[in-house]
Amino acid sequence: MKSKHVWWTAASVVTAAAVAGLATLGVAVQDINGNLTHDPAPTVAHAKPVMVPLAAGGAPDAEALSARLDNLARDAALGTLGGQVIDTTTGDVVWEREAGTPAVPASATKILTTAAAILSLDTGARVNTEVVRGPQDGTVVIKAAGDTWMTHEQLDDLAEQITAAGGASAVYIDTGLWSGNTQAPAWDPDNVDGGYVAPMEPAMAYGGRLGGTEGDLPRSHAPALDVANLLAQRLGAQTAGLAPAPGGAEVVASTQSAPLAQRMQQMVKHSDNVAAEAIGREVAAAQGAEPSFAGATRATLETLARAGFDTEATVLSDNSGLSTNNRITPALLTSVVSRAVTDESLRPLLGYLPVAGGEGTLATRYSTQSGKGYVRAKTGSLTGVSALVGTAVGKSGHVYAFSFLVNDAGDLLSTRVAQDALASALTEF
Repeated sequence: MKSKHVWWTAASVVTAAAVAGLATLGVAVQDINGNLTHDPAPTVAHAKPVMVPLAAGGAPDAEALSARLDNLARDAALGTLGGQVIDTTTGDVVWEREAGTPAVPASATKILTTAAAILSLDTGARVNTEVVRGPQDGTVVIKAAGDTWMTHEQLDDLAEQITAAGGASAVYIDTGLWSGNTQAPAWDPDNVDGGYVAPMEPAMAYGGRLGGTEGDLPRSHAPALDVANLLAQRLGAQTAGLAPAPGGAEVVASTQSAPLAQRMQQMVKHSDNVAAEAIGREVAAAQGAEPSFAGATRATLETLARAGFDTEATVLSDNSGLSTNNRITPALLTSVVSRAVTDESLRPLLGYLPVAGGEGTLATRYSTQSGKGYVRAKTGSLTGVSALVGTAVGKSGHVYAFSFLVNDAGDLLSTRVAQDALASALTEF
């Protein structure tokens, strides 16, 4: 105990000496620096706000808004116009024209496809594609599962897995998952070469695009076979073709698509027709329906009807809107968007819509109109047809759901400007 006490005493003396030394040093420094002067501390100027939160401005003047829309609707560029506007804050229909009359909707059809997918599928779901051993030694078969977004990275990974499992001298692909015709009724036969869609087969690389990975590039007429060829090239296999997968065969490789939410976002923002048809078949499969054009469209309408939407007057031949046989009322489209504003179960739909003047199919529109940044909408275009369906935030703070469907249009550029003016008017009330 004595040695411990001596150690503690010594430590105390050393510590005290150190503190005393620091104190002496501090006094000396104070003596040296005490007479120094310095400028006043700088002040930070208040930054000007880049964005100002939208303040509620009271109830909008519904009669004035209706009159404003009536005036804008007289534009001859709007051809045969059907439309509806709902103030989602009050639930009131504040304007409509032929809202119950079915019209050709073009890609506004994707609003129904997206809503049905959100209501019936897990937005985190992925498409899982397996590669199994073929019936002959050295052969493998891709079991096409509906992944029409396959990437070079996915194919590279499949090749690595197959090589690790012994490689392959021949690659085949089984396309039996989907049934029916590969093109929908009333599709323009030039759509494939024009870059708008590919024949609907349950495996594609980048939506069947040729020469690139995005945009309206010409599409393959045999997109699933192309996937087999691309994988065969990576494996150094000399043979690629179509063949059924053997039942119960060993899985040698697999790959997964992006989550459904990500695929739907790309589908809506860029109006991807292949993606819309593939997602429609996912809706059908979830209900045990045939994964075909007929099965997918029927499953879409049945899903919406179960959710309480009036689909009685709706006719769908596809899920993308390329078919000129499709007929949808403005009232149905507006009601779906309005429900997305007020009901969390459909809320994801709003985030998929392009922002006016900012992204997707609306990136180059609204450059000088008040709707820029305040309108989110799905577009649609066919010969003589233009659609605009979405939401607009008014200066009152009220959120409007709207649909403006134009058939018998002349110059589509003029029609779009007139439709954008209608949507922009909503932001002023």
